[in-house]
Amino acid sequence: MRRLIAGNWKMNGLISSQAEIEALKGLTGGATCDIVVCPPFTLIDRAVEAVKGSNLVIGAQDCHAQSSGAHTGEISAEMLADLGVRYVILGHSERRVLNGEDDEIVMGKALAAHRAGLISIVCVGETRHERDEARALEVVGEQLRGSVPEGATSRHLVIAYEPVWAIGTGLVPTSEQIEEVHAAIRQMLKERLGDDGHLVKILYGGSVKASNAAVIFGLRNVDGALVGGASLKASEFAGIISAAV
Repeated sequence: MRRLIAGNWKMNGLISSQAEIEALKGLTGGATCDIVVCPPFTLIDRAVEAVKGSNLVIGAQDCHAQSSGAHTGEISAEMLADLGVRYVILGHSERRVLNGEDDEIVMGKALAAHRAGLISIVCVGETRHERDEARALEVVGEQLRGSVPEGATSRHLVIAYEPVWAIGTGLVPTSEQIEEVHAAIRQMLKERLGDDGHLVKILYGGSVKASNAAVIFGLRNVDGALVGGASLKASEFAGIISAAV
């Protein structure tokens, strides 16, 4: 399966940060994996123009469930598609926790993304407390069942496993822990989608960097990565992409 490496810039980046995307184009010209950069909404239009003719594509960090209407401050999936966006991150733990998004909200957004022709990167993952209580597989299973809509297929769905306690902390689960959760996700996808469940990419996210990427990509059922802080600098992100080859 062709790997997917997605960079989530979160609430980082000014117009001057466009230089990092330009630099990344020069560093990843021969990459054999799919590469997505998800900048803040303010930079998407410029980023789409910047990556034309390259192997980079642009994603977004969220969308609204409705296509239009009285939703001040929100962005619809159709608006993103209109700009040339290809992917959208949904259900990131920061939005689940800080914005109160539950599985039903995430599923509504996934339906909207599919309606607009976008590929959803649906995030799931347990907290440290849930991990310590040996509930990681239970929590991830509940999120997966509640967030992935009926009719989903590998053409417009990616799953990202991001243990909440590893995001931005420098902590990384053991290889055995990552493989256990990814194997469980794969089994759930096969039960839900049949044979097509084999084809859905499952990304790992949580303190991925150039120094540990090769080990992570060598694990079973790890089809790529959702990268946070390390995607902000082209040189570091390119190192992760190189490890995926």
